[in-house]
Amino acid sequence: MNKEILDKASQIKLVVFDVDGVLTDGKLIYTNSGSEARCFNVKDGTGIRLLLTHGIEVAVISARKSTIVSNRMADLGVKHVFQGCLDKAMTLDALILLLNINLQQVAYVGDDLIDLPAMKQVGLALAPADAHQSVKQQADWVTASGGGCGAAREVCDVIFQAQKLSV
Repeated sequence: MNKEILDKASQIKLVVFDVDGVLTDGKLIYTNSGSEARCFNVKDGTGIRLLLTHGIEVAVISARKSTIVSNRMADLGVKHVFQGCLDKAMTLDALILLLNINLQQVAYVGDDLIDLPAMKQVGLALAPADAHQSVKQQADWVTASGGGCGAAREVCDVIFQAQKLSV
């Protein structure tokens, strides 16, 4: 990990994750009855729980609305869950005011074009390996893993390393 990324990660007090394509692999599964299913990675969940244990705030900002996401975030203890947000930068601005932190203390993990405005604002912009090319070009760092396949855990581990936190 290069020093510039570790320096930025050492300042992080809030990690914001997109959901589809970051915490999941981006696939939406619909059954014949019309119900929806998504797959979350347990290692990503462990990383998120560890962030919270160490006092680092976690939020999700998603353009879609889903009870599945609400349930998963409640299971992990994530209090800041924003769904149906088409202007993620505006939602992020409101959240940092609520938490009384500045944008340089925020890491944002996104994978598609809708994430770019928020990513351009923060101190540490990150993308999964399978993110859209434009997003990877904007990111300070791109994970080795794809969305839903350990990318979120990689982000958490970089923050733990930079802040010298035990896991």
